[in-house]
Order: sequence, then C-alpha cells, then structure tokens
Amino acid sequence: MARRWRTAARVGAVVLPLATCAALSTVQDSVTTATAVLVLVLWVVAASASGDRVAGLLAALSGSLWFDFFLTEPYLRFTIADADDIEATVLLIIIGASVTEIALWGHRQQARAARRSGYLEGVLGTAKVVSEGQTPTPALIEIVSRQVTAVLGADSCRFVPGPVHDARVAALDHDGVLTREGRVVDVDRLGLPTNEHTAIVVRRGADVVGHFLVTATSVVAYPSREQRRVAVLLADQVATGLGSE
Repeated sequence: MARRWRTAARVGAVVLPLATCAALSTVQDSVTTATAVLVLVLWVVAASASGDRVAGLLAALSGSLWFDFFLTEPYLRFTIADADDIEATVLLIIIGASVTEIALWGHRQQARAARRSGYLEGVLGTAKVVSEGQTPTPALIEIVSRQVTAVLGADSCRFVPGPVHDARVAALDHDGVLTREGRVVDVDRLGLPTNEHTAIVVRRGADVVGHFLVTATSVVAYPSREQRRVAVLLADQVATGLGSE
C-alpha cells in the first residue's frame, strides 16, 4: 500500500505540473509569471507533504521544465530568452527544493513525537499492569519482552533469572549507555552488537533478580539513547512484578 501511494505521488508530481503549465499557456496573456510560479509551488508543497523527497524534487523539476516549455519565450521550446524568466525558473527550483526539505523535516519531527508518545504509552501501560497486581509474572515478562524488542528495533528479547555471567555480553544501564567488557559501545555509530546479546539487568534494590537478553542479529539496530533508556525503564517494571510475588 505504501509503495503504491509513493508511486502515485511521484507520478502526480510529474504529471500535474505539466497539466497546469499546459492549461496556463492557454491564458498566458492574463497570467503573470509570478502567479504561474506560485501555482506550481503549490504542487511542490502537495508532493512534499507526502513525505517523499523524490516526489517533492520531481514536482520542482517538472514545474521548472514545463514552465520553461509552455510559459516562457520562445514558447514550446526548452529555451529561455528573457533574463526575468530565467530567474523565475531558477527560483522555482530553489524554492521547490527548500519546501521539500522543510516538509520532510516536519514529517521527521512528527514521527519523532509519535514515537515518544508510543514509548510513554508503553511504559505507562506496563506500570498500570504492574500496579493492578493481577497479571501473572510470566505474562508480565512476555509483555515487557515484546515492548523492549519493539523499542530497540531488535529481533527478540527473553528474560533470564539471575545475573549476567558472560563477560562478553554488553550491558545497558539506566542512562542508555551500553558497555562491553568495561568499554563504552557507540550505539549511534555501531548499533547494537550482532555477534552477542545485549543485557538489560533487572534489579530489586541492590539485588539482581534477572536480566533481559536482547538479540539483534538479522539487521543492525540503531536505537537512540532515548529508546535505550525507555527499554531499561520497561525492564524495571518486571522487578516490581517479581517483588509482589
């Protein structure tokens, strides 16, 4: 579905500026260059709103080409004789590219906010389950395992009672810092380890009651520090659940 929508957006980004310029060419005596450019920018905005950079750039390129072909002298040729028309064409490309990047930035900000909301819902939902005290510990562990897997973008996650005994396993702390054999792992650059598990230790007070082993082998996962901290907070909920037994 997403691929079809992206294809449709790109086709529209090419065809609609063409159709618009062809239509404006029939009334070009009563349409100023500025008006034509503004109309074409609307198509760039519409294409950029799809969240597809290629669609936005295609709309800007298509608009500038067909503006040149239909609305600048000599007409029906990809040649521009007037300096003002050259300036308008260049500005159309620059504005189109800028609008595309601004729209994509807005999409990224919106997606980031949605992810944060999702993380918060996960933590609050798990905390609610724990506070109600009616969910069996195995079920709680399963819920947290799924949420940790989703938050970190990993393949799987499982709970193991007791402390971590393998020094090769990287450990994730409450600050979202990953350490392995005493050295900090740059997750933003290297991603989560793919050759070993990542451990999230679960403590109740000073006692280690267990740990989650996170597996990320099929694809390198690059969770942000915020995501890593959320994963640890989720894991902490299990300590509360185990303490209520």
